[in-house]
Amino acid sequence: MKLSPHFSLAELTRSGIAQRLNLDNTPPADVLIALHTTADMLERIRSTLGVPVIVTSGYRSPQVNAAVGGVSSSDHLSGQAADIVAPAFGTPHLVATTLAPLISTLGIGQIILEGIRGKQWVHVSTRKPVKPGNRVLTITDAGVRAGIHELRSA
Repeated sequence: MKLSPHFSLAELTRSGIAQRLNLDNTPPADVLIALHTTADMLERIRSTLGVPVIVTSGYRSPQVNAAVGGVSSSDHLSGQAADIVAPAFGTPHLVATTLAPLISTLGIGQIILEGIRGKQWVHVSTRKPVKPGNRVLTITDAGVRAGIHELRSA
């Protein structure tokens, strides 16, 4: 099922952990509506970057979210978030620094440059955090910082 011209339901629900642990990652009807909105945001991001965007994590059922160590308040649980990379564009840092000034224009509620356990990606969500200072963040093994900051290579 296509959610948008370039993003499918399968792409936004794919999970290696779910497959490995035989966990159901089927979104309920209300989440499916949110996934359409997330796919629309991803289309705007793809258009802005001018290259394909790869979703490394989208919707997560509560069981899948727990298995990956996600927080209980994760926007992935409601279908409002995707972790992405765009190797044809550049590093996750370059993607994040390109998108961060455009978050309102692109309908991004929150953007986080993440560098955890040697992996790097950009988390984008359609939901705006309650605290405006939490809209643009960098999260690493060392903690959370406001803004987009250079990540050290693993």
